[in-house]
Amino acid sequence: MHALSIPTWIIHVSSVIEWIAAIWLIWTYGEVSGNRTWYALSFAMLPALVSAMCACTWHYFDNPPSLEWLVTLQAAMTVLGNCTLCAAAWWIWRNAQSANPAQLSQDQAKES
Repeated sequence: MHALSIPTWIIHVSSVIEWIAAIWLIWTYGEVSGNRTWYALSFAMLPALVSAMCACTWHYFDNPPSLEWLVTLQAAMTVLGNCTLCAAAWWIWRNAQSANPAQLSQDQAKES
């Protein structure tokens, strides 16, 4: 636990807590709005949360070589998380476009 300073630990732990809160808030927004595509975004955030937890775990045990597989897992979860977040954002955008084609037509007419 001595690998990081107290302020750095505060940032690491608070970031994980904030990410969990964001997942919950996005899920709740999906329930309130009745738009299930927001559930996909909350699920898409989970690999990034796993990545953050890998980093915290590795630092908690003072970065031992025996746990270097956590660094690899963290990197893999970061890549996967970026891909899932991109896909979820695209799905939300696509759903918004198909849900309101009249607005899309008006926006295109204004641009002309």
